[in-house]
Amino acid sequence: MAKNNFLIFTLVGYQCYNFLNYAGAYKTMKIYYEDDANLEHYKNKKIAVIGYGSQGHAHALNLKESGIDVIVAQRAGGRNYDLCKKDGFHPYEIEEAVQQADVVHVLLPDEIQKEVYEAKIAPHLSSGKALVFSHGFNIHFGFITPKNDIDVYMVAPKGPGHVVRREYLAESGVPCLIAIHNDASGNSKNLALAHAKGIGGTRVGVLETTFKEETETDLFGEQSVLCGGLVHLILAGFETLVEAGYSKEMAYFECLHEMKLIVDLMYEGGIHNMRYSISETAEFGDYETGPKIINAQTKETMKQVLTNIQNGSFAKKFIEEARAGKPTMKAIREKMKNHDVEVVGEKLRQMMVSLFKKKTVR
Repeated sequence: MAKNNFLIFTLVGYQCYNFLNYAGAYKTMKIYYEDDANLEHYKNKKIAVIGYGSQGHAHALNLKESGIDVIVAQRAGGRNYDLCKKDGFHPYEIEEAVQQADVVHVLLPDEIQKEVYEAKIAPHLSSGKALVFSHGFNIHFGFITPKNDIDVYMVAPKGPGHVVRREYLAESGVPCLIAIHNDASGNSKNLALAHAKGIGGTRVGVLETTFKEETETDLFGEQSVLCGGLVHLILAGFETLVEAGYSKEMAYFECLHEMKLIVDLMYEGGIHNMRYSISETAEFGDYETGPKIINAQTKETMKQVLTNIQNGSFAKKFIEEARAGKPTMKAIREKMKNHDVEVVGEKLRQMMVSLFKKKTVR
């Protein structure tokens, strides 16, 4: 059963939850299901999906198979262009897709949305059309400012696009968020719910939020827990064991491999479910050691992280990094390829073929 270093992750989750409460973001939300949404609001409209990446392919295919008229804009020459054609779409140039569409769903990377929007989308967004996002970054931080005579709303699945597609095919779905930025037609919420239903979200639940709340909590969760916090917790644990003389293989199993088992237990039934399922030795180690690793200093750091998100300084820094060609990101990616946890992990996964024969990313 998993050891103490895995259980520290639960403390990271506690801190994230506490901060969102502290910042006033947590609230009880109404959840919308199948009967709350009507696809008829989308049936007489043409939806242009801009970008055929992870989220783009999932939204386009799910909406199409839900009976919605969907076209796709995807630049020629890339893997996604060929995939788009293989999946039965005729890829359009962005300008042409926007001109044809009633609803334009922007599913491009955050860092290029502003330039593409200003050059290729905005000039063709006539009054009465709708603009959709799946992350509030560019709207909330003011990189994109749409005209007041169009609807602007968000439909954001809480999972990667490949999972959105997989769950739809399994006649299930991924929970979604909807938010309204501009309701020119008076019908934006119905449009957002129809979109969420079309991709499978109302099968499991759709929550209404705001662009501000979605953006700030999403960035905070990614940085403090889900990506930044988790990855660096794993690396610190792995390196501590290896530096103490333990084998890299054992360090990998204890600090990375078993993480999924612990997270799955929490995902399925909460923290209590995980603690019920592990040994009492591990549970006591959770209580004894976790607060020493994830402590008051961690919480103060998280507060600063949240402040930097709220005041826009992180967004500004990210856009500057992207405009410079992403030198920091590229350097860290390259360095991490050769980290011992990646090298030994790849070897171990190759030995456990049956466990890893199915991958989420296609």
